[in-house]
Amino acid sequence: MTDNKPEITQEPERTERPERAERPERPERSERPERQERGQRGDRRRFVSRPKYCQFCTDKNLKIDYKNVELMGRYINETGKIRPRRQTGACAKHQREVATAIKNARHIALIPFEGDFWAEY
Repeated sequence: MTDNKPEITQEPERTERPERAERPERPERSERPERQERGQRGDRRRFVSRPKYCQFCTDKNLKIDYKNVELMGRYINETGKIRPRRQTGACAKHQREVATAIKNARHIALIPFEGDFWAEY
């Protein structure tokens, strides 16, 4: 009988590291052109984030209600997902209430679960 076992060959250990490509020399700061000359972000304005305030904390008369579809529409993106706090600016307490109201409105079919329903608003 012959043995049909595959032969196991051992690879030799690699002790040397491959050579790295050397970086080209950078010119001194005084020799480099200014940002406007280089054309990087010179003509565009930088994004400055405004501090966000909770809409419901500032206006005490505004109530979170699942029947107010227009108000709930501000807290849903175009695909139908609930927008996070960092986008809406709502505090944690009111964000939880808004999420519950949106879920209630979805359940009784005032708001669709997904889709571009908000394109008309």
